[in-house]
Amino acid sequence: MSESLVIIGNGMAAVRLVEELAKSALGRYAIAVIGEEPRLAYNRVLLSSVLAKEVSRAEIELRPAQWWRDRGVTLLYGQTATAIDADIRRVKLASGATLPYTKLVLATGSKPIRLNVPGMALPGVLTFRDLADVVAIEQAAAGHKKAVVIGGGLLGLEAAYGLAKAGADVSVVHLMDRLMERQLDPRAAMMLKRAVEDKGIAVHLGADTTGIIGTDRVEAVSFADGSRIDADLVVVAAGIRPNVELARSADLAIGRGIVVGDHLQTSKAGIYAIGECAEHRGNCYGLVEPAYEQARALASHLAGRDGAYHGSVLATNLKVSGVSLFSAGDFIGAPGTEQIVLSDPGVGSYKKLVIADDRLVGAVLFGDTADGLWYLDLIRSGQSIAAIRDVIMFGRALAERSPVLAA
Repeated sequence: MSESLVIIGNGMAAVRLVEELAKSALGRYAIAVIGEEPRLAYNRVLLSSVLAKEVSRAEIELRPAQWWRDRGVTLLYGQTATAIDADIRRVKLASGATLPYTKLVLATGSKPIRLNVPGMALPGVLTFRDLADVVAIEQAAAGHKKAVVIGGGLLGLEAAYGLAKAGADVSVVHLMDRLMERQLDPRAAMMLKRAVEDKGIAVHLGADTTGIIGTDRVEAVSFADGSRIDADLVVVAAGIRPNVELARSADLAIGRGIVVGDHLQTSKAGIYAIGECAEHRGNCYGLVEPAYEQARALASHLAGRDGAYHGSVLATNLKVSGVSLFSAGDFIGAPGTEQIVLSDPGVGSYKKLVIADDRLVGAVLFGDTADGLWYLDLIRSGQSIAAIRDVIMFGRALAERSPVLAA
């Protein structure tokens, strides 16, 4: 008889977990997926493309309904899980129904941070995290063309790009001294700032937001230096926070996220967590690839194999405002490391590789990211690059033709 496996959360991590289970444990579990959003799982990475009308909402759907049916998965989307009773192994839904489980996986993701400043509740102040936010932004932008995006990280720049493509006059305000400081070094961040500004988006760095000004709706954003920017639409993209409220109802151990061990198990037997809601070895990952790696490891464990997860090498490979970016590992360069830099401002290309003890430990690429995943493989493998050090900066194709490497 199949064990009942309930997955709470219908995002990218949950989809990958079901995909992996279908390969290795099909028939072992009767799987039910509970999703709060009233739609099938979709690719959140492409939300800015939807906002910019480069792709349709239907195109970012990850799997059609038939795919789930073919794998015997019960989908309960548009349903909110409100509590977990770990003693009797049941999940309570907002409808009043309960769902029994043998094993439970929390893939509840994260929620956007709203700044603790006056005016956040004013009409016209929105977040950018899911398709409902995209719809709200589209509706607000239709009648209000002066937008301020708070946050110069990935989500903020994606929102700004989408709004600018939709015809809005956009300003990005960021507390830090450079854009995407968690993914880019100062040189790459400066190049990104120029590229964003070339698209007509104003960028204000070191901007400490102190409030949203307005009476019946937003009228401006104020800053600690006394300045302000007029706005009739504000999108807050100032970061995310792991969604742990449901875990609290089960009295699970919680740090910044839901604390899990190397088998992704929480502090209670039979309950696991993956993705943005999980905290592993003190790390909460806000990127898709670590969630996929956790899903693969958990599927292996649930299938009866080892399935240990030992953490992820952080890597970002994406397009922001139409510009290709890649970073991985220690891209800043810790003391004792060496750096190789190749820059061509004329074509908007910048590469920096960080080396320690003849091993590649970090990389940041701007413009030309074709070899990004190859560099990532070298970082993850920890193999010596001594034989190709003189050509590694010029990419995989040249390195693999190196006579020294061939020998």
